[in-house]
Amino acid sequence: MKNILVIEDDKLISSLVQFRLKKEGYSVTMVEDGISGMDAIDTQEADLIITDVMIPYKNGIEIINHARKVNPKIPIIVLSSLGEEESTVMEAFNLGVSDFVPKPFNPNELAVRVRRLINN
Repeated sequence: MKNILVIEDDKLISSLVQFRLKKEGYSVTMVEDGISGMDAIDTQEADLIITDVMIPYKNGIEIINHARKVNPKIPIIVLSSLGEEESTVMEAFNLGVSDFVPKPFNPNELAVRVRRLINN
């Protein structure tokens, strides 16, 4: 079973993502802040990471940098509100993220993007 690490501090979004991905048959690990996210990256075998950009303690860019050091090839999907800095999104792509999903988003669309990345 493929394991997906989700780093998201919005409880409603976390619940939606977790429900949808579990329905697809994935194992899902949820964390609410950047420090817990980095710990999970260090200690768990994730097949894909989904991270928000704006999360407590460490931001999404720091998470991406850390994930790239631990596993340069792991697919990463970034979630971000449309109002957030475009430069942050561009920085994420420059760090090698696999996909970007603007909030609000359709959980079914996210599931399709996850499937496309994880089954390569």
